[in-house]
Order: sequence, then structure tokens, then C-alpha cells
Amino acid sequence: MSPPTDNAGERITEAEHAVMEVLWDRPRQTAAEVCKVVCANRDWSLATVKTLLSRLVQKGALEAEPDGRRFLYTPLIAREAYVGGESRRLVDRLFGGRAASLVAHLAETEALTDRDFDEIEALLRELRP
Repeated sequence: MSPPTDNAGERITEAEHAVMEVLWDRPRQTAAEVCKVVCANRDWSLATVKTLLSRLVQKGALEAEPDGRRFLYTPLIAREAYVGGESRRLVDRLFGGRAASLVAHLAETEALTDRDFDEIEALLRELRP
């Protein structure tokens, strides 16, 4: 799958990401189906969702397949690829490319619970060669 940007490097916005989450959970949905999930919580209209879907198609993040008089939207970006790219950009931009600095910052600002520490330690033990 392609990266979460188009050729110009245009990133997915927070609003577009909300639409992507709906389609990652269940691909091949219409604009109306997507709206049923996001419109009430965000005070959006169907027109807003259609605009966001159109932008995501232009960015190469979604495919729009004609289905009669409507379109079915399917992600062209895997959620994992998007999260990986965004995580890397965050670490690069804010922590000089060092993931350890991110974890240290979270620990120092008390953003990590004891459970978080346990999960991080277990994950590191599991991933270490």
C-alpha cells in the first residue's frame, strides 16, 4: 500500500483521519454510511463528509468505486503504514529521531501509568533479539 501522503507530500488532517478510521474498521462504505458513524459526534453534515472523502481520494488515500449513483470508498493505505509513518515523523520532529527520548518525556511528565511501564518492558523483552 502507498504511504499516507500524495506526491506533493500532503498529509492527512485530523478530520480526514477520523474518516479513515471509519473506513479502516469497515472498508467499502458510502458517504452516507461514513456519516452515520462520524457526523453526530463531530457535528458534521453529509456535505462535510463528502468533501473529506473527496480530499482523501485526491491524496491517494482512498479509492472511490462507482456503485450506481453513489461511490463506495476503500482505503488504499493500511492503518499500520499510516500509524508507522506518523509515529516516525513525530519522533523525528520532536525528539531528534530518538524513540527513547519520547518514552523518557512521557515518563517524566507522568503520562505513563504503572501498567504502561509494565507493557513497555514486556514489549521490549519480546522484541529484543
